Amino acid sequence: MSVELNHTIIHCRDRRQSAEFLAGILGLEVGPEWGPFLPVATGNGVTLDFATVDPKTIAPQHYAFLVPEEEFPAMFARIQETGVRFYADPARTRPGEINRNDGGHGVYFEDPSGHYMEIITRPYGSGEPSAGA
Repeated sequence: MSVELNHTIIHCRDRRQSAEFLAGILGLEVGPEWGPFLPVATGNGVTLDFATVDPKTIAPQHYAFLVPEEEFPAMFARIQETGVRFYADPARTRPGEINRNDGGHGVYFEDPSGHYMEIITRPYGSGEPSAGA
C-alpha cells in the first residue's frame, strides 16, 4: 500500500470565510460541514478541513497547490480581484509579480487568516530555471 495524504486541518479565524476564499481562487467547491470542519477537496483527493479557532492560536502555515497551466490565468485573475497582495517569491521581495520557475508560473498570496498560499504550474526542479526567479 502506498502512503497518501488524506486530509489536513487548517486553523482559521472564520472557517467559512477561509474555505470560500480558497475554493473561490482555485475553482473548487466547499463541502458540507462535518463537525467543526468545513472541507474543501482537491483534485487528488486531499481534503483541507477548515476549523475556526481562537485567532491568537493560529500559527501561519504554507500550502502549495499544483494547478494546470491553462487554469493559472483565471486563478491569478481571481487573486487580483480579491485585492490581496501577491508575490513572486516566498521571501516577499517581489511584490505584484508572478514567477516563471521551471518554465511554468507561480504566485504566493495570503488567505484571510494569514496562511501563505501558493499556486504553481510546474513542480520545483521539473523544468528550466528562469532568470530572476
